[in-house]
Amino acid sequence: MRAIRRFTVRPVLPPELSPLSDLALNLRWSWHPPTQDVFSAVDPDLWEETGRDPVRLLGAVSRERFAALAADEAFRALLDEAVADLDAYLSGDRWFQRAAAADPGMPRAIGYFSPEFGITAVLPQYSGGLGILAGDHLKAASDLGVPIIGVGLLYRHGYFKQSLSREGWQQETYPVLDPDELPISVLREPTGEPATISIAMPGGADLLARIWVARVGRVPLLMLDTDVEGNSQQYVDVTDRLYGGNSEHRLRQELLLGIGGVKALRTFSRITGHEAPEVFHTNEGHAGFLGLERIRELTVDPAGPGLDFDTALEVGRASTVFTTHTPVPAGIDRFPRSLVEQYFADADAGACPGVPVERILALGAEDYDGGDPAVFNMAVMGFRLAQRANGVSQLHGHVSRGMFQGLWPAFDEAEVPIGSITNGVHGPTWVGREVFELAARAGVAPDSEDVDAFWDVVDSIPGEAVWSTKRVLRQRLVEDARRRLAKSWTKRGAASAELAWIDDALDPDVLTMGFARRAASYKRLTLMMRDPERLKRLLLDPDRPVQLVIAGKAHPADDGGKKLIQDIVRLSDDPEIRHRIVFLPNYDIAMAQPLYPGCDVWLNNPLRPYEACGTSGMKAALNGGLNLSVLDGWWDEWYDGENGWAIPTADGVEDVDRRDDLEAAALYDLIEHEVAPRFYDVDAAGVPTRWLEMVRHTLKSLGPKVLATRMVRDYVRQLYAPAATTARALNSDYAGAVDLAAWKRRVLEAWPGVRVEHVESSGVGDSPEVGALMSTRAFVALGSLSPEDVEVQLVHGRATAEDELLDTRTSLLTLAESYEGGRHRFDGDVALDAAGSFGYTVRVVPRHELLASDAELGVVALPAG
Repeated sequence: MRAIRRFTVRPVLPPELSPLSDLALNLRWSWHPPTQDVFSAVDPDLWEETGRDPVRLLGAVSRERFAALAADEAFRALLDEAVADLDAYLSGDRWFQRAAAADPGMPRAIGYFSPEFGITAVLPQYSGGLGILAGDHLKAASDLGVPIIGVGLLYRHGYFKQSLSREGWQQETYPVLDPDELPISVLREPTGEPATISIAMPGGADLLARIWVARVGRVPLLMLDTDVEGNSQQYVDVTDRLYGGNSEHRLRQELLLGIGGVKALRTFSRITGHEAPEVFHTNEGHAGFLGLERIRELTVDPAGPGLDFDTALEVGRASTVFTTHTPVPAGIDRFPRSLVEQYFADADAGACPGVPVERILALGAEDYDGGDPAVFNMAVMGFRLAQRANGVSQLHGHVSRGMFQGLWPAFDEAEVPIGSITNGVHGPTWVGREVFELAARAGVAPDSEDVDAFWDVVDSIPGEAVWSTKRVLRQRLVEDARRRLAKSWTKRGAASAELAWIDDALDPDVLTMGFARRAASYKRLTLMMRDPERLKRLLLDPDRPVQLVIAGKAHPADDGGKKLIQDIVRLSDDPEIRHRIVFLPNYDIAMAQPLYPGCDVWLNNPLRPYEACGTSGMKAALNGGLNLSVLDGWWDEWYDGENGWAIPTADGVEDVDRRDDLEAAALYDLIEHEVAPRFYDVDAAGVPTRWLEMVRHTLKSLGPKVLATRMVRDYVRQLYAPAATTARALNSDYAGAVDLAAWKRRVLEAWPGVRVEHVESSGVGDSPEVGALMSTRAFVALGSLSPEDVEVQLVHGRATAEDELLDTRTSLLTLAESYEGGRHRFDGDVALDAAGSFGYTVRVVPRHELLASDAELGVVALPAG
């Protein structure tokens, strides 16, 4: 029979063991093995049975066991040591505190918004790469001491759990999550009541949400939950599941994340005294509405300064960072303009009451060539509300500048103000414990902040030790995969008598390749199956066999992705090869943690350039795995010819099937002729010395680059600190923002009168040589603007036969003389420092000390013709 109500009874811990609750509620345990050892010591069997979930573990332990532990001096010493270690971690100065002491420009706090966060499998609030990246961002910020506050939603069903039918078709279930069983706590007012926020909704009651807090080491993560008393069912369902529902449902979620998230931050700072964020970072466009709430605070909120819209926009833009993660237009959230208008049109009861709806709609308008005037584009709004924006690899930055060049049509792609910070991964989360122990035996402290020490000892560790450690990790993966296979086949309806073969599935001494991806078409989950017979020969080679471990989920509405999974599953069901190729359902953090360390090779074969970054291969590399990948995302940037293999691509081949055939053949060739021979080429001690040379080089060449601590430092230095500096210049008394908004209006109104009328050059003659100095004079009309409002630039570089400039550089021309009627002459010199074709032009761009780029206003003046 079914229960009519369910709730969780919290355990009562003996006073001597009360610190166990503190350890369980700080998610640092998820990346700190010594703390995990404490929970394992509580009850080793229960620790495994509860999925290594401290909250569930403590709820399952008997009072008798707690009493025994309270009297166990050895256990209490272990507990005291873990508590002291956590206290030191939370309170000691780390990288950011030392950096801030030397640089007062560092931000006092940063709000980091994301629709999903992948911290640990026991807090299933993520679907894939975006959430895992956000989780690693918070963890690395914690390790570095960066004062970030995460902001997200608490989904009652999380993302779906994946299983397979007998025919191999993906099936989804959505178990209900009980917050009381999660490692989170509700934020409470001083009165003890749960803290809530509200958002005005059109034509009805406000949307209410309470605030849950997860402790990610030093970083608080705020999560909004609408399953509260006072909400109608349609509002309760806003936080039902991740990436579910129709357009209106998604819009409500994003209103809650952006607008509600800012309100949650204000409430959290008021209650706890935490420093209010100076910088706001939106991880993808889903949280873009946060900029509208900040404008509302600054314009019409009675407690605000009462600024006009343009001034408030400048204040918000200066302190906002926007990261785009998608390399394809289909990955961007776009809502019907009429739907967005419905939620903001009511001046009194809209989501941002008092903020003009026409200004809101303009922020998300695709009012550029090729745009759709009927849609509201969340990424476009993100760029317009953020002064600083970035992609997540160098190649993705290039792709993004091309995708969004319509917002800055007067500038070449290279000058579109979208930079790049390549993603990274959180080493302590993804690196096998045995790898850290190997480094510790070489003299490196596991918790050392000196990460360079890890790479310094790579060459000193004996090859036999590296290889035996890798076999231990491979064995763990094999055992985990067998458990998952048995569970999956049982769920598919198989009888236990049918499953004896699973005991021999996979082999810890066989070359193991991993491939775990979201089953989107561009990731090409089935490329390896283009020639099934050749794949079988590779898997069953008598001397150099290969085995494949595959995982991934398809979006519940993506039947095409489900078909890809079914094709893989049907192949892996083949009795001839099922011991060499397995598909493991329900890919999540718990599966990934033994998967990355256990693989020798990580496979990635997306359709280039549709992988924005792709961090799975980074995790494998940190565990001594070698990448076998298409040159896309981060691999395009850091592959050096010796740290793995690049799969050749058939760029320019328009026939999709032909392209896939060519690239699959190239993949098979690499595995057969380069990867497998090197793996199985062993010395007298059974160690593949040439393979280990590549492993060592991979660790040294990629290790320092792929860490999330490097990524977060880059964000702090390149984006957060500059944003905080600009914001302070505008926000001290808002006079700077008032002046900047007025200056922008004046410049844009006057820009039609700006012209480059005439350009002269001298000093190079008819046959210029390297070293010659070219002098340039530009006669410029500025209309009502002054020379201080602009920058006159000489742009020069290689010139093509069509007079296109390549590899351009910019030199400033200085004011030499002014004339009547707003005309001026600007002069400058440039040295011809390279042979070959040379071309140049002169342009005028707006100049202000608080602009982040030449393209910020989107206008430029060039010579006529």
